[in-house]
Amino acid sequence: LARGVQHTAVRKAHRKYEPNFHDKYGNLVLLGGATVFTAVWGYVFTQAGIEWGLSPVGRITPKEWRE
Repeated sequence: LARGVQHTAVRKAHRKYEPNFHDKYGNLVLLGGATVFTAVWGYVFTQAGIEWGLSPVGRITPKEWRE
């Protein structure tokens, strides 16, 4: 068993390294995702009409009590 593992390790060590998907396209995918993330949140923050303010003072009005 040890000899078989050793032969496999030697074969893999001598084989030329082949780039996989992440080596080829990893940075491109990361940049694309960051661009989409920035665009979507940029739209949300600027165009969605959300009123940003953490304090509820003056915004909450009591409802009339119904009996």
